[in-house]
Amino acid sequence: MIYPFMTLEDDTEITHSEMLSNGEVKVYVETPDAQDCFHSMVCYLPSYRVEDVLGYSEDEVNKYVDFIKQAAHLILEFSQEGGFNHATAV
Repeated sequence: MIYPFMTLEDDTEITHSEMLSNGEVKVYVETPDAQDCFHSMVCYLPSYRVEDVLGYSEDEVNKYVDFIKQAAHLILEFSQEGGFNHATAV
């Protein structure tokens, strides 16, 4: 299952998987681009291993990894709770 996490001001979408059987969570980052359609990358928590980078510069990858590091505790929690909507249900 893939859960929405956040949409940034430049329309970058950040989504994440449920916690995988190996304890990892797959975080997807995707930004619309007029020329290339989309730029994208995958970052695995908790190791912050980055794979499948398409269209992002090294600086952009580092920027998104830094953002993911700051939000990792939430993403890891939400991945076990059925996403943001289930984790925050009253």
